[in-house]
Amino acid sequence: MALFAYSRLSHLLKISVYKSSVLRTGSEIKHGATCCVQFKRCQRSVDSKALQERQRQQMARGLPKQKPIPGVKQVIVVASGKGGVGKSTTAVNLALGLMANDMSKSVGLLDADVFGPSIPKLMNLKGNPELSDNNRMIPLTNYGVPCMSMGFLVDDVAPIVWRGLMVMSGIEKLLRQVDWGSLDYLVVDMPPGTGDVQLSITQNIPIAGAVIVSTPQDIALLDARRGAEMFKKVNVPVLGLVQNMSVFQCPKCNHETHIFGSDGARQLADTLGVTFLGDIPLHITIRETSDRGQPVVISSPNSPEVSV
Repeated sequence: MALFAYSRLSHLLKISVYKSSVLRTGSEIKHGATCCVQFKRCQRSVDSKALQERQRQQMARGLPKQKPIPGVKQVIVVASGKGGVGKSTTAVNLALGLMANDMSKSVGLLDADVFGPSIPKLMNLKGNPELSDNNRMIPLTNYGVPCMSMGFLVDDVAPIVWRGLMVMSGIEKLLRQVDWGSLDYLVVDMPPGTGDVQLSITQNIPIAGAVIVSTPQDIALLDARRGAEMFKKVNVPVLGLVQNMSVFQCPKCNHETHIFGSDGARQLADTLGVTFLGDIPLHITIRETSDRGQPVVISSPNSPEVSV
């Protein structure tokens, strides 16, 4: 009898609990489920932030410490995600333009494109650098701008067939084993792309800012955007975009033709929220500069004067 009463009581309790849960309003059930979901989301967010912080700390341990280049006050890199858009020409323009804007400022030019050095040709320089007393390479100078390039260390037609470690070693020598003297600005002509060389430079030396060069065509703009996003990821300020080969002016009739499209880089600058620095037109004088061995000044109705 006692066993029957106990089992009966237990059964009634279960029924009462079930009924009370059934009699709950839908809003109460929904409110309880919402609280549970919110708690889980909050917990997941906390776990995600903790994981990101641990990853950031681990990554920071593996990154090299940035060390300034002796004698150099500010470093400006000129980059593009794609080759053939006139990046090296723009780097030369920038170096000469900075010096022309303020003759009291000293400007140097570093060619970091190991596989395709262009600065020796653009600056009309040949020869091997001499060594200083402290065994550092002395840059070659023309137009008042000291320059260093891998092109000074190899023959003009000799291919540079190097693997990654040799490339990194070469970049380290160009950064650390050059006697720049005292410079207000060092303009670095970066290789195209967003690979090891770019990361190595941005992680080893403090950079004041990056200038992105692109032509107006869509394919070049895609790569230029990747380059800009890379610099943002490594905390290098993007100073702005330059649109090269913006327009061709016929030397006979002065008719202007937008061969690669118009205003593509300007629109990209607006999208990225960075400054549009200006246009550089297709101009025959730029092609002739290195052959004549002297800098020239070109002008366009749509752009300020550009020193080459």
